[in-house]
Amino acid sequence: MSIEIRQVNKRFGHFQALNNIDLHIESGELVALLGPSGCGKTTLLRIIAGLEAPDSGSIAFHGEDVSGREVRERNVGFVFQHYALFRHMTVFDNVAFGLRMKPRRQRPSEKVIADKVHELLNLVQLDWIADRYPEQLSGGQRQRIALARALAVEPRVLLLDEPFGALDAKVRKELRRWLARLHEEVHLTSVFVTHDQEEAMEVADRIVVMNKGVIEQIGSPAEVYANPASEFVYHFMGDANRLDLAGQQLLFRPHEVSLSLHPGSNHQSGKVRDIRPLGAVTRVILNVDGQDEPIEAEVAADHASLAGLTCGQTLYFRPRPGSRVGEVRFSEITS
Repeated sequence: MSIEIRQVNKRFGHFQALNNIDLHIESGELVALLGPSGCGKTTLLRIIAGLEAPDSGSIAFHGEDVSGREVRERNVGFVFQHYALFRHMTVFDNVAFGLRMKPRRQRPSEKVIADKVHELLNLVQLDWIADRYPEQLSGGQRQRIALARALAVEPRVLLLDEPFGALDAKVRKELRRWLARLHEEVHLTSVFVTHDQEEAMEVADRIVVMNKGVIEQIGSPAEVYANPASEFVYHFMGDANRLDLAGQQLLFRPHEVSLSLHPGSNHQSGKVRDIRPLGAVTRVILNVDGQDEPIEAEVAADHASLAGLTCGQTLYFRPRPGSRVGEVRFSEITS
């Protein structure tokens, strides 16, 4: 089921939430709407679902204009950040709810409903807790049940609004990998909202980066990260350093920094402000004369420059040749 968004605009009072949004989502694609709070990503998701009406523009599912249709008529599955499970119902009854609420002529028999619910609970690997209540589940289990409930009505499109935002970091990482595997199995056109760059990079087929109601860039995770279309995208897709050098403002990422205990060609000096072991890598923060912003470098935990390193010591650094710097390459500036 493809989704076509054409010239969609939305205002809330004087605030322009969406400004001429055009986006095509292919059938079976998993697309992430990524951006900071207030950029319009949740508003766009709600317009696709039919929970909000655009001021202008249209939404089409597989070439069929659904702009004037109610939520129920669009047949979308929606998964919210805070699960929205019914506390007084068991896991089984929560998943069965949408099927039991269908009009009488479309409603399956209880046996068909039971078979469908158990099939979905097996799909999300939670059939063994069918008789439990939501308060007896972990946050990760609740979100998987919410996803099973959304899939029960066989939606044309699956929409997820910050689905893992309420979970702790470890569970969030486990669930997004699980979602990617699940999507490969069900292959349902899916759109999810997130402000977490790592989440979008790990799960999505394509990323739509949004800012202040407009789309800054659309592309695969690799394309958006390696070839950002603007300085906003560059900074939003990961940590970045800024260095004033010979009248040029250079931008480069912490992992693109070479460190040395001794001065070398094109190296700059900096005083070590902080040393942070992060498992396989160590982050070193350097203060540089002449600028307020420190430089962050991430190197392998056994890097030679870390041997006996202490705060206050002088290190020498340079962006690696070929690393991206704004619209040019560092090697072009230093050559």
